Amino acid sequence: MEHEELTHKIIACAYRVFNELGFGFLESVYRKAMVIELSKTGQKVEEEKALKVYYGDQVVGNFSADLFVEETVVVELKSVHNILKEHEVQLVNYLNGMKCEIGLLINFGVSGVEVKRKYRAPKTDS
Repeated sequence: MEHEELTHKIIACAYRVFNELGFGFLESVYRKAMVIELSKTGQKVEEEKALKVYYGDQVVGNFSADLFVEETVVVELKSVHNILKEHEVQLVNYLNGMKCEIGLLINFGVSGVEVKRKYRAPKTDS
């Protein structure tokens, strides 16, 4: 399955979760609900997936992604009024550090689901 199709399925699950739960729960509640929805659609999903951050070929740290779908898409969940630039930068840093190509930042916000699709920053030769 290509990235675009997979991210559309993930986003559709987020809307189903929001339609049932609305705004105001902790991220952990949305994470558990997303696992249920993604599993219903047949997607392989791991929650709080421990991932390694690389510097060159060496591991320099670890973090845990809220969701890791189909061993391809890192999903970071928020339950805040608005997504901040810092949230987006954090996701891109995760993608770069773990050499993953695509991630979704999904906020279960006051006015609905807010989604930012982020890609690993291309390396530049300088």
